[in-house]
Amino acid sequence: MRTEFQEQLRILRETVAEMGALCEQAIASAAHLLENCEEDLLKQMAKTDSKIDRMQRDIEHQCSRLLLLQQPVAGDLRRISAAMKMAADMERIGDQAADIAELSVQLAGKTPKSYPKMKRMAQMAVAMVTDSVSAFEKEDVALAQKVVGEDDAVDAAFLEIKDEVVKAIREEHADAAIWPDVLMAAKYFERIADHAVNIAEWVQYCVTGEHESSEHHFEV
Repeated sequence: MRTEFQEQLRILRETVAEMGALCEQAIASAAHLLENCEEDLLKQMAKTDSKIDRMQRDIEHQCSRLLLLQQPVAGDLRRISAAMKMAADMERIGDQAADIAELSVQLAGKTPKSYPKMKRMAQMAVAMVTDSVSAFEKEDVALAQKVVGEDDAVDAAFLEIKDEVVKAIREEHADAAIWPDVLMAAKYFERIADHAVNIAEWVQYCVTGEHESSEHHFEV
């Protein structure tokens, strides 16, 4: 019975890792679309988002089954609880990547000067998601703490873009109409990084039993 339970836990970890990989792909695709709005990639993004949603439901089902049928305790209970919370954060990451993809349609043919900063934000967000999921697979608290520490750089990049947007609107640049979309895209990348931090914090809880929340609050 114990061997079967451990096998189910292994499958759960693999499913979480697969969902994380899809999120990484979605973020990278969203960043690419801001510079090159390609119809085929937009369609693929919609499919990826749907798959991420399905995987969250699958993970929730796996976790519920393990909780109800196996009644785990201590470390195993934390692993299952963390996986469920992580899946919820990754589902939001998928949604926000899809939101960025939608904004790319409005920004098609335009390359605002803030784009390099947003591209860098996307790269940092992808790395944070990758490391947070890897930390879960390896139960690596140090790697999870590294992710938490990287959030400040993403926040700083967002504030730089925000300042540029405010300046452009005040100076009534010819392309001022695109700046609200630019700001919203940057905000979505910042939120994605916040979700990566949440995942990392659940990893720390999974291993140590202590949850030190950074208290990220997300708008509906």
